[in-house]
Amino acid sequence: MILQSLVRYYEDLLQQNDKKPMDERIPKLGWCLARVSYMIELKEDGTVKQIISLKTEALKPQILCVPEMFSRSGKCPPAYFLCDNAKYLMGINIEGTNSDIKDRFEDSRKKHLEILKDAESILAKAICKYFEKWDPEKAKDNPKVQERWEELNDGGNIIFGMRDHYAQDDEEIQKTWEDYQERIKEGQIGKCLVTGKETEIARIHRGIKGVPGAQSSGAALVSFNATAFESYGKEQSYNAPVGKYAEFAYTTALNYLLNKKEYTLRLGDSMIVYWAESAQETYQRTFFTLINPQPDNQDELKKVFGNLEKNIWIDTEDIQINPDQKFYILGLAPNAARLSVRFFYQNTFGEILNNIQKHYKRMEVIQPAWEDRIYLGIEAMLLETVSSKAKNEKQFSNMITMTLKAILANDRYPVSLYISTVLRVRSEQGKVTSGRAAIIKAVLIKNYKWKEGEEYMALNQESEDQAYVLGRLFAVLESIQQDANPGINTTIRDRYFNSACATPALVFPILIKLKNSHTKKLEREHPEKKKWYEISLTEIIGKIEMTKDGFPKQLPLEEQGKFILGYYHQMQKKYEKKEDKWENQLKTDMNL
Repeated sequence: MILQSLVRYYEDLLQQNDKKPMDERIPKLGWCLARVSYMIELKEDGTVKQIISLKTEALKPQILCVPEMFSRSGKCPPAYFLCDNAKYLMGINIEGTNSDIKDRFEDSRKKHLEILKDAESILAKAICKYFEKWDPEKAKDNPKVQERWEELNDGGNIIFGMRDHYAQDDEEIQKTWEDYQERIKEGQIGKCLVTGKETEIARIHRGIKGVPGAQSSGAALVSFNATAFESYGKEQSYNAPVGKYAEFAYTTALNYLLNKKEYTLRLGDSMIVYWAESAQETYQRTFFTLINPQPDNQDELKKVFGNLEKNIWIDTEDIQINPDQKFYILGLAPNAARLSVRFFYQNTFGEILNNIQKHYKRMEVIQPAWEDRIYLGIEAMLLETVSSKAKNEKQFSNMITMTLKAILANDRYPVSLYISTVLRVRSEQGKVTSGRAAIIKAVLIKNYKWKEGEEYMALNQESEDQAYVLGRLFAVLESIQQDANPGINTTIRDRYFNSACATPALVFPILIKLKNSHTKKLEREHPEKKKWYEISLTEIIGKIEMTKDGFPKQLPLEEQGKFILGYYHQMQKKYEKKEDKWENQLKTDMNL
C-alpha cells in the first residue's frame, strides 16, 4: 500500500510538471534532475563555439532535467549520457590528461556514438562529430577551454547545446535515449507487486535521501543483503519483485517529499512525511500548520477550528479543501544503510482534521497570562515529557508514532505518554507546566473515560473528585507558606509534592500542622489573606471524604494525574490578575 500510494503520487506530480519551475519538476523514468554548471556550445561541424556558464546570479548551478545519472563507483566508473563532468566529456582535469582520464573520455565517446549513431537532428550529429574530432591531449590549447580551465575542472556537471537549445531537450535525442534504454533491458521479467504487470524487475532500489541518521548518500527502503532473506533462489530485490517503473516512481516521489521542508516533520529520530493523493500542495501545508502549530499562527488555527465546528471547510490559496481527499502519513526511521517504517496511516483529509481538532479540544487548559500559545503541537507536546536539559532525541522516540497515530485516528493515547508526563512532573518536584497539565487532562478524558474532564479546562470549584481536591488543597497550603514568607526559595512543593501525590495520608497531617504556624504570621501581617485562606480551606477540606485513618492512604497513577491537575488549576487561580483580588474574592466566598 505504501509503494502504491507513492507511485500514484508520482504520477499526479508528473501531470503538474508544466505548471512548475524546472527545479520543482519531477523527472520521467530514465531521467533525473541535476545541478548543471556549464554548457559546451557546439557548431554544426562539432567544434566548440564557446563554453557558457549556466550558474545563477548567486553562482549556484541550474537545476535541469537530464538523462538518468545512476550511482557509479569502481576503478573506472561508467559515463553518463549528455551530462557529466569534464573528465568524461572533455578528457581533462586540473592537472591535465592521463591514462585514467583518457579511459573515461573514451567510455563517454563510445556511449554517445552508440546511442546517437542513427539520430538525424542537427544537434545530435554535432555531438557525434565533437566526439570524433575532440582530442583531450590538445584540449588545454583550445582558447575556449583556456578561458574557463579552472572552472571546468571544479567537478561541476556539463551539458551540450547549440545556441539557446540544450541537447537533452532535443525531441529526437530524447526519443533516441528512451529507445536505447528499452534495448538494454537485461533484468528478470516478473509480475510487479505494485502495478500487477509483467515487467522488468528492479534488481537494486535507489537510495532514499533526507532521513536524519541514515547514510547521506541514501538508504534503501527495499533491500536484501543476506542469503537468509532469499526465497527460491531469488537474490537481492528480486525477492520482493518491484518493476523498474514502480521502483523509479516511488523512490522519486519519496525523495521529492523528503526534499521539501513543508512536507516533512522530524520527531525524535523519526522523519514524518505526508502527501495528498491529488498532489495538491495546499493539503500538505495545511496539515503541517495544524499538527505542529507555531506561536505566530495560533489565531489562524483558532479560526480554522472554529469553522470546522460549523462544518465550514478551509478555503486557502484559492483552493477549496475537499474533505474526502485521501491523505497519507508515513513515519520513517534510520537503520544503518536501510530505512524502517515506523508507521503508515491513511484516511480522508476531513477525518484527519476533525480528529486533530478533537485532540486539541481535549488539550484545552487554562494558561499563565504570559503564555501566548493556545495549541500545543505534537513536537512541543512530546518535549514536555523529557527534561529541558535532555539532548538525547531517543528519549521519547518510542512513543512518537503511537502518539501521532492516536491523534490522527482519534484513538487512545499511549500509556507511556501519560506515565512519562506524570513522572516528569514528579521528578521536577511538582513543576506543572500548562503543556503537562493539558496532556494529563487529554489522557484522562480519552483513556480513562473521565466524563467530567471537559469541565476541567480551568479550576472546577464544584468538583468533589478526591484526588483533584487534594491537589487543590496542596496548592492552597503552598500559597499560605509563600504569602507568610515572601521571597522564600524552597516551599513544601520541593519536599512534599511527590509524597502528597502518591500517599496523602502520610503527608497532609504534617502539612496541616505547618500551615498553622504560617497562618499565625499572616494574621499579624495580612489578616485579610488569612481570612480568605480559612474560607478556602474550609471549602476544600469539606469536599474530602475522610476515612477512619484520615486522608486516603494511596493514590493510583490515574488519580495522581487528577491531583496534578487540581494543583495546577488552583495555582493558576492564585495568579489571576484582579483588582483588589483578596477583598473581592473574600466577598464572593462569604456570599456563597
